[in-house]
Amino acid sequence: MAARIAALYRYPVKGLSAEPLTEAELTAAAHFPGDRLFAIENGPSGFDPAAPEHQPKTKFLVLARQAALAKLKTRYEAASGELGIAGDGIEPVRANLATAEGRAAVEAFFRGFLGRELAGEPRVLTAPAGFRFMDSRSGFASVINLATVRALEKEVGMALDPLRFRANIYLDDLPAFAEFDWIDKPVRLGGVQVHGLKRTERCAATTVNPKTAMRDVMIPAVLMRTYGHADCGIYVGIRTSGRIAVGDPVAVH
Repeated sequence: MAARIAALYRYPVKGLSAEPLTEAELTAAAHFPGDRLFAIENGPSGFDPAAPEHQPKTKFLVLARQAALAKLKTRYEAASGELGIAGDGIEPVRANLATAEGRAAVEAFFRGFLGRELAGEPRVLTAPAGFRFMDSRSGFASVINLATVRALEKEVGMALDPLRFRANIYLDDLPAFAEFDWIDKPVRLGGVQVHGLKRTERCAATTVNPKTAMRDVMIPAVLMRTYGHADCGIYVGIRTSGRIAVGDPVAVH
């Protein structure tokens, strides 16, 4: 079968749950739409919205440090600016992140939800234009090859939810690890051209099972032991604007 886009996801709030998409409108030299628009400080991070600079992920609430975040299901409505936070089928918070009152409500929720796990006061941050709260300084959109995930499943002896890897674009019907050959090469996703930027080095976030919120397999250690590196997936840059959709073909030029 021809390689194809199997799934698309965005993560409006860094560290919180994935939101599935059927299609996405990509813009040349921009980030994946609706992705990492917000982050929640875990104590003062030093982030200055007037002069935004990349900060280490550990300065924010992230699965690498706070596995309990996987218990939450969140949904951001771009049109209204509202973020809903649910757990155990109950939505205790629905707040407008564009208002001081809404941000305060979200901060109060995490103050109670995480308690002593917090390093300091939680604070909602909004990414200024052209900036996103990515893990990588040079990341624009992230890609995971589902064949690579299946290869890892054989190594660990258990099923792995691909959402552990928190990618934007999931591909299938490729050889395992074929995406590593895309660095500095043009790739066609549907009618949009991207190019491989760098491999994605994996951290403790991938040890968290997104369904159980438990750390059940040490993915970085398995990668290092098996392959001699901790990489899984790649970051890509967007060269041309256009729409991509689940099912679109993938071609390497």
